[in-house]
Amino acid sequence: MAQIDTVAAVRRFNRFYTRAIGVLERSYMGGPYTLAENRVLYEIAHGAGVTPSAIAQALDLDAGYLSRMLGRLERDGLVARARSPSDGRSVTLNLTPQGEAFFASLNARTVERVEAMIGDLSSPQKAELAGALDTAQALLAPQAAKPPIVLRPHAVGDMGWVTERHGVFYGQAYGWAPKIEAVTARICADFLDNFDPDWERCWIAERGGERVGSVFMVRESEGVARLRLLLLEPSARGEGLGKRLVDECIAFAREKGYREIVLWTHEVLTAARAIYAAAGFQLVDNYVHDDFGKPEVSETWRLRL
Repeated sequence: MAQIDTVAAVRRFNRFYTRAIGVLERSYMGGPYTLAENRVLYEIAHGAGVTPSAIAQALDLDAGYLSRMLGRLERDGLVARARSPSDGRSVTLNLTPQGEAFFASLNARTVERVEAMIGDLSSPQKAELAGALDTAQALLAPQAAKPPIVLRPHAVGDMGWVTERHGVFYGQAYGWAPKIEAVTARICADFLDNFDPDWERCWIAERGGERVGSVFMVRESEGVARLRLLLLEPSARGEGLGKRLVDECIAFAREKGYREIVLWTHEVLTAARAIYAAAGFQLVDNYVHDDFGKPEVSETWRLRL
């Protein structure tokens, strides 16, 4: 019975979503092309000289069907072929200037449609939806390899994300909202106002263009650095990302000649405390505070380099 209910639920969602995104429309997003043709354009736009065989494999398309779609896109001036520089027997595909303009317009309309679908959701609801979709994808395609997680410096918009995710996660998990959001916002504002690139860093972890983690290293005093705002999204846990972010901080501190690193955490954050302990940090102090609206045991940890 459970299996029948699951099948019915999947079919019910398919009917809803295909209607919502316009799969059944004769042309997609009001343009002259089908959803399949627009997906081919997407692959070419993001492939930097992708081959027809690579597109066929990525989209699981019949070679003849793909060839007919590419022929139409070429005749319409959106796609151009060129001999592969590495293999003269193969061709690569790229968007023409006309194709780039069309795809940019299509992409903007697609984003607008999705934003309209989720526009009435609160931030926690959006986070819940994103997590549910990630879970569905992982369950239905467990064999699909996840893109690698990359670490990059902070950029415009990242501090807003760090503040939001701390507020949402710690608010839901520990009941610390809205105080934790205010505390995080002040830390992020101070970081931007006083950022010294010679002595400080922020690392943002991304997977497939989506932020999944963060950590900060700031100058506390002469010879002392402070590790702040270690955060991992649920979708990135269990992959060693927390250790990787902390190791980046330690390597940076050693490179800059810091004598020690200090950090502030809480007794209830057992996963983070395990990462710190494994990296060699030692608990040196604790006290009870109610800065987040409820009593919590706060801890100071220290690593001598």
